[in-house]
Amino acid sequence: MTEPVGQLASISLDCPDTEELAGFYSRLLGLQEAFATPDRGVVALAGAGPMLTLMRVDNYVPPNWPKGPQRQQLHLDIAVEELDTAAEAAIALGATSTAHQPAPGQWRVLLDPAGHPFCLTVVRP
Repeated sequence: MTEPVGQLASISLDCPDTEELAGFYSRLLGLQEAFATPDRGVVALAGAGPMLTLMRVDNYVPPNWPKGPQRQQLHLDIAVEELDTAAEAAIALGATSTAHQPAPGQWRVLLDPAGHPFCLTVVRP
């Protein structure tokens, strides 16, 4: 194996409102703000491995999961102990459930306030 060039520092999500999404993921994952641009067009959250960076994009088009036309480009899998309780808590924070649940005993697919799909999961490496 060769030496890596670097290490993963952040996962970035486009969104229309960085404040709303930063608040959602801060509460959902217990993250703290690590960095923000003066206009708050970019907000980075830290506290769970790589940072989660939220980037304001004009004319943002949310993904339409599971079928297009704007398909998801990535999603977060969030490890939880119990799916029903975690899904209820995420929904109380502003997430919405999706009708299509391909493996509801292992993953629950939800949408964050900007429409990004994310999964709550009991599956561990």
